[in-house]
Amino acid sequence: MALVALGVTGGIGAYKAVEIARGLQTHGHEVAAIMTRSARKFVGEVTFEAITGRRVVTDQFARGLNADIEHIALATSAHLLLVAPATANIIGKFANGIADDFLTSLYLATRAPVLIAPAMNTNMLEHEAVRHNIETLAARGVRFVEPGAGYLACGWIGKGRLADPDDIVRAADAIVSGGSAHEPAARSLLGKLVVVSAGPTYEDIDPVRYIGNRSSGRMGYAVAAEAVRRGARVVLVSGPTHLDPPAGAELVRVRSAREMNAAVQSHAAQADIVVMAAAVADYTPEDGKAGGKIEKAEAPIDLRLVRTPDILAGLGRTRGAGSRPVLVGFAAESGDPVARGRDKRAKKCVDLIVANDISRTDAGFDSESNDATIIGADGEERFPLGPKSELARVILDRAGRLLDRVLG
Repeated sequence: MALVALGVTGGIGAYKAVEIARGLQTHGHEVAAIMTRSARKFVGEVTFEAITGRRVVTDQFARGLNADIEHIALATSAHLLLVAPATANIIGKFANGIADDFLTSLYLATRAPVLIAPAMNTNMLEHEAVRHNIETLAARGVRFVEPGAGYLACGWIGKGRLADPDDIVRAADAIVSGGSAHEPAARSLLGKLVVVSAGPTYEDIDPVRYIGNRSSGRMGYAVAAEAVRRGARVVLVSGPTHLDPPAGAELVRVRSAREMNAAVQSHAAQADIVVMAAAVADYTPEDGKAGGKIEKAEAPIDLRLVRTPDILAGLGRTRGAGSRPVLVGFAAESGDPVARGRDKRAKKCVDLIVANDISRTDAGFDSESNDATIIGADGEERFPLGPKSELARVILDRAGRLLDRVLG
């Protein structure tokens, strides 16, 4: 049994924290609830006291608390600090070291793992300040449960509502007890660095035109979200895309293949796993981007293209005979993707290749689904048509097992 300090902040999702407390107890854990002043406007502390069998902490300076410096006592005894729902306000305070109530003081005092389930308006979640605060916390090792999308309390439709209580409970249980043997989170990536590339690269011809491809970035973003869910520190190197990055991932935005190569290489040396899901452009204009718009004319235009850096092959060469990081690449092919995937894995000296057929209209580029074969030295695994989020789980299962072997 573990002691989970459950922080509840002021959002409409506060009532769901009651379900979370009950779910944690069902998994055999003890729960100590901490409510902010705003949280009590949405749900009463008596409810949590009845559920947890403990007095709810609401005031840092209530009489009797200072006798044992309760935020220090709880910081020492708690196995996990879980904040659900977590507002933009509390995330900002955590990120900037502000300790003006019991919960923020507890965050600074504890050395237990911290798990945050954000919940807020879509625009707030996407605001640069909030994204920066989330990335700051992720860099410190804080884990996140990705918020859901749908109807929000404000009447908007979008991303930002509190994740399903069962998902939050499973994430918390995986941290404090490793989860069940059948749960993917049981093969935890806690303390590991996972670098993921996603999306296309754009190779500029002039200030108006570029060479690109149809990659949406969904596959790489799904891998990044799954790695965050498993507790990893995640660096997501993303080409141009309209997707929202997973909460808790450190986002590095790039445009060209050269920029993506530099960003991936700068993090790869410290990484445990690198997943190259990006569709990197193979060619770029030899003379670079023209200074001004190339005016159209009747005569043909000659555009000479040269190869861009092969990022995956470069990672394989750099690693050489070493075993870290575990390298995962993708082979988006037409014809026979599996045969080409086998050849790519051997030539580029990587551990796993995910091969898929881009000629399918219901899978691959710009689709929510994928159909792939994962190719490794220990065999091939067929993934039939299904959600990219499911394929992400399978990929990280395989990569995680390889990493376990490396680490002994």
